[in-house]
Amino acid sequence: MESQDQKTVLEYLDKFANVFNTMVHEVLNHKLGESNLGASPMPSFDADKISQLLDSGIQVDTAKLLQDQMEFMGKQTLLWQNATKAFFGQGESVDAVVEEAKGDARFKDPGWDENPVFNYFKQAYLLNSQLLQNMVESFHFSDPKAEQQLKFYTRQYVNSVSPSNYVFTNPEVCREIVETKGQNLAKGLENFLHDLEQSPSEALKITQTDENAFELGANLATTPGQVVFQNDIIQLLHYTPTSKTVYKAPILISPPFINKFYILDLDQKKSMVRWLLEQGHGVFIISWVNPDASFAKKDFADYMHEGILEALDTVCAITGADKVNMVGWCVGGTLLATAASYLRTKGDQRINSLTFLTTPLDFSEPGEVGNFINEQSVNMIERNTETKGVFDGRIMATTFSMLRENSLFWSYFVNNYLKGKDPIPFDILYWNSDSTNIPAACYIQYLENTYVHNRLKQPGGLVIDGINIDMSRIDVPCFVQSSIADHIVLWQAAYKSAQLLGGPVRFVLAGSGHIAGVINPPGGKYPHWAHDELADTPEQWFEQAHKVEDSWWPDWHEWLKPQSGKRVKAWQPGQHPDFPAIEAAPGSFVKVRI
Repeated sequence: MESQDQKTVLEYLDKFANVFNTMVHEVLNHKLGESNLGASPMPSFDADKISQLLDSGIQVDTAKLLQDQMEFMGKQTLLWQNATKAFFGQGESVDAVVEEAKGDARFKDPGWDENPVFNYFKQAYLLNSQLLQNMVESFHFSDPKAEQQLKFYTRQYVNSVSPSNYVFTNPEVCREIVETKGQNLAKGLENFLHDLEQSPSEALKITQTDENAFELGANLATTPGQVVFQNDIIQLLHYTPTSKTVYKAPILISPPFINKFYILDLDQKKSMVRWLLEQGHGVFIISWVNPDASFAKKDFADYMHEGILEALDTVCAITGADKVNMVGWCVGGTLLATAASYLRTKGDQRINSLTFLTTPLDFSEPGEVGNFINEQSVNMIERNTETKGVFDGRIMATTFSMLRENSLFWSYFVNNYLKGKDPIPFDILYWNSDSTNIPAACYIQYLENTYVHNRLKQPGGLVIDGINIDMSRIDVPCFVQSSIADHIVLWQAAYKSAQLLGGPVRFVLAGSGHIAGVINPPGGKYPHWAHDELADTPEQWFEQAHKVEDSWWPDWHEWLKPQSGKRVKAWQPGQHPDFPAIEAAPGSFVKVRI
């Protein structure tokens, strides 16, 4: 290579390195963590020195960096040549310089390939994206979390600048402009202003479904039952049995307090509540309050006492049962495990078995959610929630959407705002958008004890009322379900959480993700994997597990039956003199929207 060419390449490398040095430096100083959770946080780039990066424990694979740059320059030259021929109608069809990943829905419209202008936009974007991601791969960090954060935010940046997200570089949008004479943009602005009005100040919450298509108690959450108890934090629902007799040990479900319970009771086909009733179980479920600022001081221990424990007391009083099978999902499972350890330490034997659905107890592998959380971000959240009294659930919803940004954020951005279309009705996305606030004290305690300090993994790491919380004290039979594509609670993390428990554990891995993996009734499209014993590592367990081409629900029921006792006369909601019916299911707490 000529010396002048070498100089040009090095100058080119230096320009790109400056940008990425800035990003890396910001990650290492946790500035990214100070961004508002869920607001598509991106660092602001200002001038930094390479020496600051090197002092932070970063090594750069310069050989790889240079090789990637040279490959990029060669492909960029070829792309220009192909594009020039295409623009002037010269030459035959040629292979693309770079192809999108299989299944990338952003570029499925034929216009991306048939029109030379849009084809160039696509390939230029993909080529530059490839370059940026390759550059990140050239950086090796002493801090694995900093490396993960850099890759995550690079992906967020790359996907945010896709030509599919802009009016005049998306062939579908341009076609809509012509066909509607620009009315799509007017409707898109109307949609944007509507969403802006419905969003918190910290984040844009995009409408993902037709919110007028659903009504709780009418076409969602329709399983008959009664609210039989309520306090400040919960309503307790008792569902009407579908048989004259039920198993002696009732089921009490603790859903996440960061979401609403009716994900377990969508329609008749997908309702886990209805299915459990049909198998002969007596079913109770907690409906958490959607709190306002008056709940600011309610903490994690309050949710345990007034939520889990008061619900357990009520179920035992209504049924006369001395043993209850309990179920917890996600954060509701984390709270349930804390309560179970608390009770076992006090000698309380009422919990007969525990089922954990995609529940984290060991937070050493938090997945991509961990990119939003560190001590600095928690301090920022604490300042924000102390002012408001609650953590706004709409921010949480946007945060989770940004973990799958192309499918759950940018696709709706394009559909709603650029194309000017309304999203179609979808019950799960309606539930996903029906957000729940979290009291300030409870949320901060939860983050600090889990994602920041991982205290539940440590025996006695968390102390409530002078009681050491120790997961190994949970010696009852446990059924632990996780989902293979879960991006919120990694299945490997759920497996390690199961290993903390002190009793016999059955671990089952479902297909799909955090929601669809759980809500997959018999006859559904997702399989599951099962094995009778825990291996030392999740990978070893998976090698030994057998695959079943159907839902995991029947496997769970076969496990539940021995824990449930003989059949007894079914308990009818509201007939206990001390716990008369307050109102019909699904109750009023669940209908409160932000």
